Amino acid sequence: MNTARRPVWGPKAAVNTALGVVFTAVLLFMAVEYMSQGRPWAFDTGVGLAVCLVALGRARHRGWAAAIGLAIAGGAGLFARLTHLPGEPGAGAVLALLVLGGSAIRALPSRQAAAIAAAGFALMTVGWLTTDAPSTPVRVGTNVWVLALGTGLGLRFLDYRRRMATEAIRRDERLTLARELHDVVAHHITGIVVQAQATRIVGKRQPEMLDQAVAGIEEAGSEALAAMRRVVGLLRDTDDAATTSPPTPGPEQLAEIVRRFQGHGPDVELRLPENQRPWPPEVTTTVHRIVQESLTNIVRHASHARSATVDIAQDPAGVTVRITDDAPPGHTRHLPKGGFGLIGMRERVEALGGTLTVGPGPGAGWSVLAKVPVLLKEGR
Repeated sequence: MNTARRPVWGPKAAVNTALGVVFTAVLLFMAVEYMSQGRPWAFDTGVGLAVCLVALGRARHRGWAAAIGLAIAGGAGLFARLTHLPGEPGAGAVLALLVLGGSAIRALPSRQAAAIAAAGFALMTVGWLTTDAPSTPVRVGTNVWVLALGTGLGLRFLDYRRRMATEAIRRDERLTLARELHDVVAHHITGIVVQAQATRIVGKRQPEMLDQAVAGIEEAGSEALAAMRRVVGLLRDTDDAATTSPPTPGPEQLAEIVRRFQGHGPDVELRLPENQRPWPPEVTTTVHRIVQESLTNIVRHASHARSATVDIAQDPAGVTVRITDDAPPGHTRHLPKGGFGLIGMRERVEALGGTLTVGPGPGAGWSVLAKVPVLLKEGR
């Protein structure tokens, strides 16, 4: 069984095939036209065929292809003038130069593209200076070269915009992945570290509680592994990510976040609004991440606090999330300036048109206040 890879019929091959048909039609038409008028046709057809073949092979090196095409056209023009043959370049060569010039200006680096453009203009200038009255081929060749440059520049600009749009999409994907890595994985790793520290203490004071403490570390490790798998799902395509990612965490899962932090820092009180109405998925996820990140920071940087409060309220204007702790004012909160957690929270909130305020609370402790405008759905 022959397992050799067959050539793929792609857009480039289709374009070249179409150009080959057009080139052939133009060369045949001009040859027939010249023969009907009794004019020499072989030289014009040969020059046109040579430049057209160079144009069809331009993909290997667009700069050299354009330079060779210009050289053939220029040499043919000089030879035609010396031997009193019909003016060159002919229609076939002109059409091929249009393709070569536009392709080179579109794809080559700026300096090489400028050199090709200048070479073309130099060739046309020689044609104008070496004739007493510029012939039709010289005028047509000049106009076509200008058209080739304009077409190439236009396509170059479109390619640039497409690359910028693609880069913006990739940058957004990287930011999303970075936020997920920090918000999800870092949260679980922090929990594992805190529980491991607590286990060392428990092992010395209450050996009989050691198995329970180790089981807690095992559970936290399993959750971290599951979270990592969900984050890796972001690197897959849309369909795969949709099938491997869990549903957006609901408001009721905020109690589960608070429960995980109990015993690893200050006591945490959760206050949820009564008769809570459904939140849109993006709002629910944002609230979930803000609470998770804020409690993680309290465990890391304010373990000396005695209590913390997670207060969530909603009204017709939207959802308000406030997380506070009562750490004594004498203890400095060593938060890294512009930390990734704070950046991630701010990006999420501002993406929804909300505001985020972080800083010392009134009198003591630390406060995180997020306001997210949203049209809340009426309960059914």
